[in-house]
Amino acid sequence: MLAKLTRKLPTGDGLVYEPKWDGFRAIAYRDGDDVVLTSRNQRPLTRYFPELVAPLRASLGTRAVLDGEIVIMGKNGLDFDRLQLRIHPAASRIERLSGEIPAAFVAFDLLAEGDEDLTERPLSDRRDRLSAMLADPTPPVFLTPATEDPDVARDWFDRFEGAGLDGVMVKKLDSVYRPGERTMAKVKHLRTADCAVGGFRWHSDGAGVGSLLLGLYRDDGKLQHVGVASSFTAKRRAELKDELEPFRADALEGHPWRDWADAAAHAGTRLPGGQSRWSAGKDSSWEPLRVELVAEVAYEHLQSDRFRHTARFQRWRPDRDPESCTYGQLESVVPAELHDIFGG
Repeated sequence: MLAKLTRKLPTGDGLVYEPKWDGFRAIAYRDGDDVVLTSRNQRPLTRYFPELVAPLRASLGTRAVLDGEIVIMGKNGLDFDRLQLRIHPAASRIERLSGEIPAAFVAFDLLAEGDEDLTERPLSDRRDRLSAMLADPTPPVFLTPATEDPDVARDWFDRFEGAGLDGVMVKKLDSVYRPGERTMAKVKHLRTADCAVGGFRWHSDGAGVGSLLLGLYRDDGKLQHVGVASSFTAKRRAELKDELEPFRADALEGHPWRDWADAAAHAGTRLPGGQSRWSAGKDSSWEPLRVELVAEVAYEHLQSDRFRHTARFQRWRPDRDPESCTYGQLESVVPAELHDIFGG
């Protein structure tokens, strides 16, 4: 079951709110000793998360189907980057990572229990039965928090952003489960930040700018690559080419990212241009710019030290100095509730 995006939190009778988890959507099946995890597109996930099999077997009764999310909880909240690392073809690496960066399964719906198909039952009934099933689950299997109080949901929406959650889900208590239909609502963050522009990439057509490379200054004074702004119209791509041209001359001289190709010198940082196993051969080369421009961009939320999704360019900020673009404007903390859910 899917959701429609909205920017305003719906209110009214008969609604329930849940945190929107940022992980891999997954369906968990248990039938006797057999436990299977699949993606929402029915792709197998069990082999990538072997550490979840025994806890799910212990938590789900003898026969059940649950809808939920596979996540990894790090010291700064949910860590989608490390979750992506878990999808690896080598069995030996999967086994090692399952111990080094173990995942959790957060359940939010019960689709079947025993021989009973629950998808035609109202969410209120499914939630009650799920709560009973997971009254004392075996970690790292957890039941998502839920509330019918919109004030609590607004508080979650504001405070949970720093923990890497996407926002808030809104569901109708009398709704049945409709796979593939957008009968839920998702309220996602939309924030703006002023970022230093350190470079750009050409669009695939070669006729204009495809994306801007964004940076924020860390406490140690280094410019950290935090993501890109893209999705420009053809007209805007051509305009950006002209607007950026004056800042290309001698841009690499003294550039904070000039040594990005030296992986050893930048262990633990994210820099533009490097190939990775997620690049699928796509050209990631970039053109440096003198770090003199500031762009205001819209973003949904911060994941660790970077934007989780592609940002959207709003406007140039000629009134701002690049050095003033720091993480201070994005500061947030991990809510205590997440530490409680995941055992500190």
